[in-house]
Formats: sequence, C-alpha cells, structure tokens
Amino acid sequence: MERINYKLKVSSSLSHLYDLRSPLEIPFRASYQDCSGELKRPSPAAMGPPPDTSKTAKIDRYNSYLGRLNSAKLLAASSHLLFRATLLTAVVLLLFLTLQSPLLPFSSSYSSSPSPHRSLLTSLSSSPSSPAGIRRSATPRHPNGLSVLVTGAAGFVGFHCSLVLKKRGDGVVGLDNFNSYYDPSLKRARQYLLARHGVLIVAGDINDSSLLAKLFALHPFSHILHLAAQAGVRYAARNPNSYVASNVAGLVSVLEAAAKSADPQPAVVWASSSSVYGLNTDSPFSELHRTDRPASLYAATKKAGEAIAHAYNHIYGLSVTGLRFFTVYGPWGRPDMAYFFFTKAILAGKPITIFRTAAGDEVARDFTYIDDVVKGCLGALDTSQRSTGVAGKKTSPAQLRVYNLGNTSPVPVSRLVAILEGLIGVKAKKNVVTMPSNGDVPFTHANVSLAAGDFGYRPTTDLSTGLRKFVKWYVQYYGIKLKEGVGGGDDDKAEGASKE
Repeated sequence: MERINYKLKVSSSLSHLYDLRSPLEIPFRASYQDCSGELKRPSPAAMGPPPDTSKTAKIDRYNSYLGRLNSAKLLAASSHLLFRATLLTAVVLLLFLTLQSPLLPFSSSYSSSPSPHRSLLTSLSSSPSSPAGIRRSATPRHPNGLSVLVTGAAGFVGFHCSLVLKKRGDGVVGLDNFNSYYDPSLKRARQYLLARHGVLIVAGDINDSSLLAKLFALHPFSHILHLAAQAGVRYAARNPNSYVASNVAGLVSVLEAAAKSADPQPAVVWASSSSVYGLNTDSPFSELHRTDRPASLYAATKKAGEAIAHAYNHIYGLSVTGLRFFTVYGPWGRPDMAYFFFTKAILAGKPITIFRTAAGDEVARDFTYIDDVVKGCLGALDTSQRSTGVAGKKTSPAQLRVYNLGNTSPVPVSRLVAILEGLIGVKAKKNVVTMPSNGDVPFTHANVSLAAGDFGYRPTTDLSTGLRKFVKWYVQYYGIKLKEGVGGGDDDKAEGASKE
C-alpha cells in the first residue's frame, strides 16, 4: 500500500507540471469573487500546494517559440512560392513575345557604342526599326521603282545616294555599323537627316550573315548598293586588319547573302577605288589599264574585291558592277580627307602639310564632287541587269562591269589650298615636305568615256564651285562665323545633294 500511495503522490505532483489548461484558466485556482463582487482568497487549506510557476513559464516560452518557428516556416514557403510564380510568368511572357516576333532569336555582340557586331534584337526590335518599318522604308512609291539596300548608308557617299534615291521615289533601307574611324556624331547627323526623309538605317555589320539573311527575308530588294568599306590609305599602317575584315570579308558576306539568301537575287553595285591603278603611269586612267600593282594595302583589298566580284558573277550568276571613285569631296564629307582637315586647320590657325614627289613635282588629284558621283551611282543602278541565279545556282551568264567615276581634271593640291584660303579668308600656314612611301600615289586622272557611253555619266562641277559649297556647309554645321565678304554666299546650295 505504501508503494501505491507513493506513486499516487508522484502522479499528483507531475500533474502540476504538465497542466494542459489554458494559462487564462490557471489564476482561478488562486482566487474567486463572491456574489457581492468582492475578491476573496481561499484559505491555504482550500488552495492546496502552490503550482510550480517556473516550470509553467518554461512551457509557455516553449509554446511561443514553436509558434514563431511555424510562422517563419510559413513565410519562407510563401516567399518561395511567390518567386516561382514570378519566374514562371516571365518565362511565359518571353515565349509569347518570341512567337509574336521572328526577329527575337537573332542576336550578336553589337554594343550600345558603335562596334562591328550589334545585336539584331537591339537593331530591329524598337520602332521604327521593326519589320514593318523596314518594309515601309524599302518599298518604292512607284510600281517600277527600285528597292535598294545601301550598305554604309551613314557614310559620305552612302548618305547622299540614299537621300537622292528616296527623293526620286525609290525604296531605301540603310545598313551601317557607325564605327569610330572618324567622328560617329557626323554619321548620326546624317542618319537623322535621312530619317526625316523616310530612310531607315539598321545598325549592324556587313559581316553579320544572320542579319543580312533576315533583311532579305523581310523584303525582296531589287538592288544592293554596297558602299560600306574601310577607307583611307595611311590608316592601314595602324589597323591593317580592319581593311581585310571590311573590304574583303565584308564584301564576301554581302555577295554570299545576295547569291544564297535573297530570292530573287538582287543586282549588286559596289564601290571599288581609283587606288587599284596603283603604280600605273599611263594617263588618264582607263578601265583597260593594269591594276595588278597596288601601292597600298587599301588598294590591294579593293583589287581583291574586284576579283571576288568576278568569282561570284561567274559561279552564282550575280549581276555585279564595280565603281572606281576618284577623290570624292563635298558637303557632309569625310573628316579624314585633305580638303576637310585642311579647312579645319586653316580656320584654327594651325599649319597644314603639303606633299611633293621625290622629283619635286606637285601632287595632283582628280577631285570629284559628290553630286556628280551620285549621278554615276544612280546611272549604274538604273542600267544594271537582273542577276541570273536561282536558289544559289547560276542559270545563264550575268552582267559584269567596272567603271571610273572621276572629274577628268586633275588639280594640284596647292591649288586646292589656294581656293580654300580665298573662301575662308585666312592664309594657310604651309609645310611642304616630300611625300613618304606610305601608299599614296603622285597623281590620279580618270578617263570616264566608258561610263559616259553606258549611262550618260558627265561630271559638271569644277573644284572652285564644289569647295564653295563645302565651305558653306562646314561653317554652318560647325557654327563658325567667317569674315564679311568670304565664304559660299547665302544663295549657294551648301548642302549639295543633301539639301532639304
């Protein structure tokens, strides 16, 4: 019996420790109110042994801890669920946009600053550079109008040609990578003016084959005017690879796309150069003269381009016309050209360098005004025959041509400087030195009888008239005030082919 009573006592004692009642009920063991509302405290005998409050507090704290732990787990689970739902929504949205636009899968590494490979998504996804915008820009206003893809459209010649083509009712889409060979802001200014006339320029590189294929899939261009190139003779000493990448690989990329991606195949007109005549001493330069002795890397890449064009014409039936430009100048020109940086230096009071040959002769160039060159480019486009390839296979012989586009009147560089001095009203500080052997040739002189006979090319702008228009544009564009009585005059068409 004693052992049984002992167990009962122990059980009674443990019942206080594991009291399962609510904490709100426990105080009523210690006090109560009578009918009058007066608080009465029971006698010690009625109250029994006092509860172990320290142990009860521990249980309460433990229960509180479990509650907080469960709340934290619930919050974490909710956060994970919300994250997964957001991620799923983003994936669904991306898939929807991809299905809506066929351009989204194409991308490359063309950054926001000008570089050779801008992503097609960046180039074409925003208005107006959308598929609809490209088709709108490429569509001619007249049923018999041309639809021309102009590479290098933000460049000097490409800008002027694009503008004139659009003004006469042809469809034009430009392609340019806006590189930093010279100030990209000038290229952007040209782009802005073209956009005001309805010409869209896609930012991209001619070596991006997927971009070219997508452009040809969007619209059946009738012609390509391929003017994108790495220009200049002296720059090859600093960056020779740029000439191979642009003038050789870039030309191959364009001809590949024209031969294999375009349906139907477009006719191609592209810019060669008078530099291909190299060390030729026969004058004036004729298309029948030797071109196998280039004097510079630039000339060698242009000569290689002519051989490449011949191969694509022979294998794929592409109609190809090469144009050998002779020292093009005028408004919106290239800052790396002598007439441009001479003007800048004379206005700034800085010296200019004029070359003479080793024999002491003056260096002369067949300076050709931009409006005359544009007429030659359009004449070549208008007389181009259709390519004969189908699905990348030649069906019959195709047209293959090459023409000089020059002014036919070589002018000594010293004469160019004298004209600029008169237009600007400032005497140039001249340093006359012997021409280094860096690839420049002593003179150029174009025979244009072939272009004259085939599409009526006849240059009409002399150097004095052309430079007057250039200086007028230059001082307006750069906000320079000339002295009274000098400059182009208010009635001159300073912008040349690009005027509003």
